[in-house]
Amino acid sequence: MVHVAEQVVALLQGRLRLWRDAARSILTQAADLQCRSDAELLRQSHQCRWEAKGGTPLATLLPTVYAIAVEASRRVLGMCHYPVQLVGAIAMFNGRIAEMQTGEGKTLTAVPVVALRALPGKGCHVVTANDYLAKRDAEMMGPVYQRLGLTVGCIQPAMSDDERREQYARDVTYMTGAEAGFDFLRDRLRLGVNGDRPRRAYFHASRNQLPVQRGHYFALIDEADGILIDSARTPLIIGMEEPDAPPTIAMYYWAHDAARSLVLSEDFLYEPEKRSVWLSEIGCRRLTLLAKPRQLDTICSERLYDQVERSLLALHGYHRNRDYVVLDDEIRLVSEGSGRQLTGQRWQKGLHQAVEVKEGLPITSENRTSARITVQSYFSKYQYLAGMTGTASQARNELRRYYRVGVSVIPTHRPCIRVGWPTRIFVSQASKRKALVAEVQRLLAAGRAILVGTPSVRASESLGHEFQLAGIPHAILNAIHHEEEAVIVAEAGQPARVTVATNMAGRGTDIILHDDVRQNGGLHVIATEMHSSRRIDRQLVGRAARQGDPGSFQFFLSLEDELLLGFNPPLAGRLQTRARPNEDGELASSWIRVFQRVQRKVERRHVRQRHQIFKSECERVKRFRRAGFDPYLELVD
Repeated sequence: MVHVAEQVVALLQGRLRLWRDAARSILTQAADLQCRSDAELLRQSHQCRWEAKGGTPLATLLPTVYAIAVEASRRVLGMCHYPVQLVGAIAMFNGRIAEMQTGEGKTLTAVPVVALRALPGKGCHVVTANDYLAKRDAEMMGPVYQRLGLTVGCIQPAMSDDERREQYARDVTYMTGAEAGFDFLRDRLRLGVNGDRPRRAYFHASRNQLPVQRGHYFALIDEADGILIDSARTPLIIGMEEPDAPPTIAMYYWAHDAARSLVLSEDFLYEPEKRSVWLSEIGCRRLTLLAKPRQLDTICSERLYDQVERSLLALHGYHRNRDYVVLDDEIRLVSEGSGRQLTGQRWQKGLHQAVEVKEGLPITSENRTSARITVQSYFSKYQYLAGMTGTASQARNELRRYYRVGVSVIPTHRPCIRVGWPTRIFVSQASKRKALVAEVQRLLAAGRAILVGTPSVRASESLGHEFQLAGIPHAILNAIHHEEEAVIVAEAGQPARVTVATNMAGRGTDIILHDDVRQNGGLHVIATEMHSSRRIDRQLVGRAARQGDPGSFQFFLSLEDELLLGFNPPLAGRLQTRARPNEDGELASSWIRVFQRVQRKVERRHVRQRHQIFKSECERVKRFRRAGFDPYLELVD
């Protein structure tokens, strides 16, 4: 076994050496192009495009196209590719996930491989973590591709079908994974249910019925582990809205009132680690005795019990400013991994309505599922798939299993000088907050810029209130204040700047340091809790010490953190009983092992959930195809 591992390591090292030699050769070619005019550069790019469309293998064109892309980037952006960036671009051309440390310039690394894959004219999709990054990167890199004679598009949520069709028709299109997946499902709905009908319907469809997408040739996925792994536990679902009858609306209100009258552990059981609720026999009997409006006489008891369980879940398992925010009198779901709003997504089977009743909002109609697809199924449709991220190694087995892509760890351009400070652990949130405020004040006096990472909107708002009471100027970046994201990120590296952020600041944000901050030690990142995944923690920590800059990070934890309470509340209670803090409420550093153990258990549970979703989807697709139906559409009239 050890011998096999050594062979694999030797193979990977040999591959990296070959790619590094190729990168140096490309940079030499790019230097020779500096004396060429823009017209000559464009003519050479067009020549490569004709050769690609004529059947010349892209691997043959790689050195020339990469050199042209490098020179175009230098002319348009004033940015030169480093050898390690070209190594990453070569790895991605070979269908791999390039693991590049944060701050290594992944956006620029993507340019050569996207330019090469776009040459055949079959469509190249660049998938980003959110709409903000899709628009930002399209605007930033668009002029580079245009210099090469390529057209660039960007998908945004508010676009019409005609606008989307136009954007997808371009050589390079930026979008989020959710937008791409939902567009695929809407195209299937337009073309019909039968398994072979989409191909036939295409030739008889009017313009409004034509699909907006034109195929799945190549996708390059930025923050690949976040999109392919973290988002894979939630399938993409399109619902068909059906007006609820008066008895159904009455059921939502009655179920909410009934749920509030039930007693935990007696009438119902709740498992926070699985976020599941079920009624006990005593609870069912109690519901039977509760008074019901006459409108509910037409609804069977089983459906009533199911809705009561949804209401219990809304009360105990889903919390405002953690799992969702309320904006414009509607529920907006928030992603745990990215901290951003999940535009247009809703909970199913009465849960969304239960949360609306809890928040006193107008009840929206329940959506009947009309089309669905998992993240694994959607991205497996691409003929060629590649990606880049700073945290792929820990997910390499899942990436290989579900998407058949390997991971290549790319060396850094400059040595990383990030410094990790000892983790501080406290018995309560109150003692942790007090110490955290004191630490921020000390760092401000030293002229540092500080990024404070929080796990939820609620936590960021609460911490912001603490800073306000302490007289600490700060900015908050979360799903509520997302409109100011560009301004907040641009100022986060200034002296004496405190930025409180959810995971929105964990991916895709490049915090530029002021010279004074760099001289005083760089950006300091404070993580106020450990997340459910080590990769999310690494993304937050990676905001500091980018591209050889100085920087540091530190974790502030407590026995009342969400990681412990959400996984096992009784365990958290027992730990607090056993704890022996000092007079400031601080515990010994050895308690970190408790958090690490729980985090590993949560990660394993998420792996099992993703595997179960993948397995169920495979069985569902086989079943539908055997019956001759489209596997992504529900059987609707």
